[in-house]
Amino acid sequence: MQNRLTLWAVTASLAVVSSPALAAPGPFFSLRNTDFVVLIAFLIFVGVLLYLKVFNLLGGLLDKRAAGIRDELDEARKLREDAQAILASYERKQAEVQEQAQRIIDTSKREAAEAAEKAKADLQVSIERRLAAAEDQIASAEASAVKEVRDTAIGVATAAARDVVAKQLTAEDADKMIEDAIAEVDTRLH
Repeated sequence: MQNRLTLWAVTASLAVVSSPALAAPGPFFSLRNTDFVVLIAFLIFVGVLLYLKVFNLLGGLLDKRAAGIRDELDEARKLREDAQAILASYERKQAEVQEQAQRIIDTSKREAAEAAEKAKADLQVSIERRLAAAEDQIASAEASAVKEVRDTAIGVATAAARDVVAKQLTAEDADKMIEDAIAEVDTRLH
């Protein structure tokens, strides 16, 4: 509708503008006047265009084109919004992955520190156990050495005493000593 009004306005303005330029001699409304003939041809041409609804067709095509452009813009806007949503999603996922990676690193560091502390404690226990075993072996070796020295000393002392007693002891003294020893053993057993 607006296109029709625009067309009529253009036609009327052309008619008014062409009036002062009437250069042909004679009356204006004559078929001999070229300006009048051109005006009539132009009005017939515009009438044919109106009759065939060319302006409506052109308006419809322009409206259709505008609607297509509007649809493309809407689709582009939608695609942009989708792309922004996907980008935001990926950025969120990237942040989550970075957080998870940092948690894994922190957990690994903490577990490594705990493992190191446990290894230190186990090593300390192992060292203490080995020291205790070494001390026990040393004490056992000392006791064994002391016993061996005692046994040797007893053996030497017994041999020396036997020699001394054998040289100084008479048969009567030997019998008396045997009887005293038997009596002492008897009292201790009972």
